[in-house]
Amino acid sequence: MSIERFSYDNKIVKYFIIACVIFGIVGMSVGLLAAIQLYYPLFNFDIAYTSFGRIRPLHTNAVIFAFVGNAIFAGVYYSMQRLLKTRMYSDKLSWINFWGWQLIIVAAAVTLPLGITSSKEYAELEWPIDIAITLVWVVFGINFIGTILVRREKHMYVAIWFFLATLITVAVLHLVNSFALPVNFFKSYSAYAGVQDALVQWWYGHNAVAFFLTTPYLGLMYYFLPKAAERPVYSYKLSIVHFWSLIFIYIWAGPHHLLYTALPDWAQALGTAFSIMLIAPSWGGMVNGLLTLRGAWDKVREDVVLKFMVVAVTCYGMATLEGPLLSLKNINAIGHYTDWIVAHVHVGALGWNGFLTFGMLYWMVPRMWRTKLYSNTLANTHFWLGTLGIIFYALPMYWAGVTQSLMWKEFTPDGFLKYPNFLETVTQIVPMYIARSVGGGLYLIGVFVMTYNLIKTAAQGSFLANEEAEAPALEKAAHGKEFWHSILERKPLLMAILATIMISIGGLIELVPTFLVKSNVPTISSVTPYTPLELEGRDLYIREGCVGCHSQMVRPFRSETMRYGDYSKAGEFVYDRPFLWGSKRTGPDLHRIGGKSPDSWHYLHMLDPTNTSTGSIMPKYPWLIEDELDISQTKAKISTLRQLGVPYPKGYEDKALADLNKQAETIVASLEKDKIKTTKDKEIIAMIAYLQRLGTDIKK
Repeated sequence: MSIERFSYDNKIVKYFIIACVIFGIVGMSVGLLAAIQLYYPLFNFDIAYTSFGRIRPLHTNAVIFAFVGNAIFAGVYYSMQRLLKTRMYSDKLSWINFWGWQLIIVAAAVTLPLGITSSKEYAELEWPIDIAITLVWVVFGINFIGTILVRREKHMYVAIWFFLATLITVAVLHLVNSFALPVNFFKSYSAYAGVQDALVQWWYGHNAVAFFLTTPYLGLMYYFLPKAAERPVYSYKLSIVHFWSLIFIYIWAGPHHLLYTALPDWAQALGTAFSIMLIAPSWGGMVNGLLTLRGAWDKVREDVVLKFMVVAVTCYGMATLEGPLLSLKNINAIGHYTDWIVAHVHVGALGWNGFLTFGMLYWMVPRMWRTKLYSNTLANTHFWLGTLGIIFYALPMYWAGVTQSLMWKEFTPDGFLKYPNFLETVTQIVPMYIARSVGGGLYLIGVFVMTYNLIKTAAQGSFLANEEAEAPALEKAAHGKEFWHSILERKPLLMAILATIMISIGGLIELVPTFLVKSNVPTISSVTPYTPLELEGRDLYIREGCVGCHSQMVRPFRSETMRYGDYSKAGEFVYDRPFLWGSKRTGPDLHRIGGKSPDSWHYLHMLDPTNTSTGSIMPKYPWLIEDELDISQTKAKISTLRQLGVPYPKGYEDKALADLNKQAETIVASLEKDKIKTTKDKEIIAMIAYLQRLGTDIKK
């Protein structure tokens, strides 16, 4: 048996670790700023680029794709080489992966505060950046598959299965959800509209959580937890059941984000059914992780790495039980659109992703720098700061969510809404928002402590860029009788094909009928395309991130129809590209706002929300009042939407500006009656036009 000598590439891991820590600090700092803005609007600074609607997606993208994304690449590049007993397939591809990913993050950090966004949750980046993501992911994929093909280890360990499923599924999700037709380099319209767009988006959104924030981290758990505990994984067979059931079931669960909406009932029911089934494989992974520590609990008390990992796996179990429970309609009716969902998401993000990342970093850095951790005391301080941060973050948000829902739904003995003014429910939960920011601050301080600790650890050690190793060459001799899954583990292409089939079934069954069966989206004859001015106003609404706080979906609850008006119908959204149903109500639903208040109310409200709503926490939008509306792309927008099937008459783009000016003049005249002087070329005029249109089609 010939022994081959080679080296592991630690340098690429080092750079991903550095990027992970830097962007973690940036992303969490922006999140803390956004949290403070929700009870102290002054921190919006009355500047477009720092307003809540624009920095909220910056926070989510920075934390998910910059912090967690770089942590995934660091963990994958470190563990994969050692599991497969080989250096990565190509150092050049590794560095293209690294620098390409960082450039994408920088592009997001520039475009999102500028308001260049598609508004789709976790997929806000515009089409040129989407293409860049695709190219970088292909580079990663080639490097990943190439490394498997040149491996020296015959069987692929369970962590590799999860990495492989991540590679395949993220590619499928990103490609399908990103279909759009560009207007220009900074603007595109979704290929899907209304109900169809909502289903595709949450098929993507839920599974972005599943296959970017979960499956790669399960792979990292299966590698780093046994390494830190110095014990084998509890059950090989449980890991097999866990893997295949998880990737099959997870892909179906997206519609549970759209319960009680205009989505067809059959799709909602499928999402709920598979979400409940998801408890079993999710807890299978948690049990496998925690039972790996059987007999090692004394070590857990002493080893800070294991402390972080135990809390991480526990938070994973909590979040993956809570998610399916929230997919039950009776619980979803209470939790959806409230801060309960914010708490749920952050138990997963701060606990599962954050703590597993921290444990992984504390384990890798001393080994790569050939030294001991600088300070166990600082690491334990970080652990407790982070743990308290999660508690102080999550508990107030659960409290706020239940408070919101109960107040929204409470009636007087006479059958009227007890709190008809939505703002009453907002002011009631401000103390919870303050407590949440305290929790976020503690968590962020912990990250600073970790950063100092890791820098001092590296300073006292000596970095090993190329770690020498040796292993026998991969034998390709005939195999005797094997367990059936062992055969798959040495046939990576077959495993990849089977994984692709497993993750495709649910998506195809949910998406295809929604597009091909017309009765799923019944049309309404009175619903017409947006006028040019309304279209421009809608694009401003998207630019400012209004969907982050306001939904446009009146659900068929007595409390909502009394508060907002008739419930929303699927046919009302056929021209909405993208859909704007929202996922959180910090402010009231706006789907029936049209015609309820005069134009002057909207003008004064955008200028300073406290003019019309005392105690409002909404940002001011003075730039809408001052800035001229850019209509240079109006013709191109009309033309693009016609290509997507919106029934604008042929050649309408040539008269679109005339119609836009005519409608703008009407609004200016209306404002003048209320002693507000402005001109028809201001952005506020388009915003008013759009808001006054919402929900009025069914009244025609």
